[in-house]
Amino acid sequence: MKQVQIGRNGPKTSCLGIGAMSFADFYGPTTEENSYAILDAALEAGVTHIDTSNVYGMGRSETAIGTYLKANPGARDQFHIATKGGITADADGTRRFDNSPEHLEAMLDASLERLGIDCVDLYYVHRREAERPIEEVAQTMAALVTKGKCKSIGFSEIAPSSLRRANAVYPVAAVQSEYSLATRFPELGLVQTCKELGTALVAFSPVCRSLLTDTPLAAEIIPTLPFLKAAPRFAEPNFSANLALTEPFRKLAAEMELPAAGLAIAWVLAQGAHMLPIPGTRSVAHFAELVKGANTELSADDLARIDAILPVGWAHGDRYNDEQWIGPERYC
Repeated sequence: MKQVQIGRNGPKTSCLGIGAMSFADFYGPTTEENSYAILDAALEAGVTHIDTSNVYGMGRSETAIGTYLKANPGARDQFHIATKGGITADADGTRRFDNSPEHLEAMLDASLERLGIDCVDLYYVHRREAERPIEEVAQTMAALVTKGKCKSIGFSEIAPSSLRRANAVYPVAAVQSEYSLATRFPELGLVQTCKELGTALVAFSPVCRSLLTDTPLAAEIIPTLPFLKAAPRFAEPNFSANLALTEPFRKLAAEMELPAAGLAIAWVLAQGAHMLPIPGTRSVAHFAELVKGANTELSADDLARIDAILPVGWAHGDRYNDEQWIGPERYC
C-alpha cells in the first residue's frame, strides 16, 4: 500500500487509516471482537494508522485498541497510533473545550493508560479553545513531545490561518478535517496550506457517513443514531435528495469495477500525496472495499467523470447543525 508522511520530517504510514470512532457504537452497535477483526484485517492489508479519541465512547474505543495490543504484542510496533484530547463537559453535561496544559496532559495520561502504551505517535487537540492563543497550545503540545508522551502533534478542524500560527511555534504533523466528495471546503485553503507546510491532511468521513457507499444507511436507522439524526444532510428532504444524487456515482463505480466506497477513497487520495483518509467501519467486508480504493490509481479522465457526476456543492444540507458547528473553525 502507498505511504504518506506524517509531518515534514516524520514517519511514514499507510495512505489509508482506521477511523476508530466506529469502535464505540457511533454508527450502530458493535463489539470488541468485531473491532479486533477490523484490526486483524488492517494488519493483513498493510493499513497501519489508527485514529481514535478519548471521547469516542468515553474511552471505549481506546480501551478496545489497548486490549487488542495487549493480546497481540507485536502489533504496537506495526501501528501508528493517534488519539485526541481537549473536549470535556461541565457538571451539568454542557460540552466545552479545554486546551490548558493540565487538561491536555491529564487526558493524554488517561488515554495512554487505556491504550496500554507509554507514548502515542500523534496527539491532536480535538477542538480548539477559542479564547486561548493557539501559539500557547502548540507550546503545551510540544512539551508533551519533550516529555516522551507523544511523538508528534496535530489539530482537528482548525482553519489554515490557525495552522500557520501553530506551526510557527512547533511543527504540526497532521490536521484532521472532514473531507470528501460531499465536503469540499478544505480546498479553500486547508489542502494547500497542509501541502505547503508538510502537514498530513487526515480526512475523516471520506465516504460521507455512508452516502458514498453501495449501501447507504437506511432511512429508518438514522433516527437511532444521535449524531446523524441531528445532521442536516441526513434529515428529510435532504437525505432523499442526496441518495438520488449519489446513485450515478454508485453506477460509475460499478462500471469501473470498484465498490463505491473504494472509489470515494481513491478520489480523496488523488487530491494530494499528503492525504490520509480515515474511514470508520464495523464490517470486515466493507473494510476490504476501502482497501481496494486505497490501492487504486485514478486517471485524469476518471476524476473528470467523477466531477461531472458530483460537482462541487452538490450535497443538500450542511454537514453540521448549529450545535454541531460549535468548535470547528469556519474559514470560508
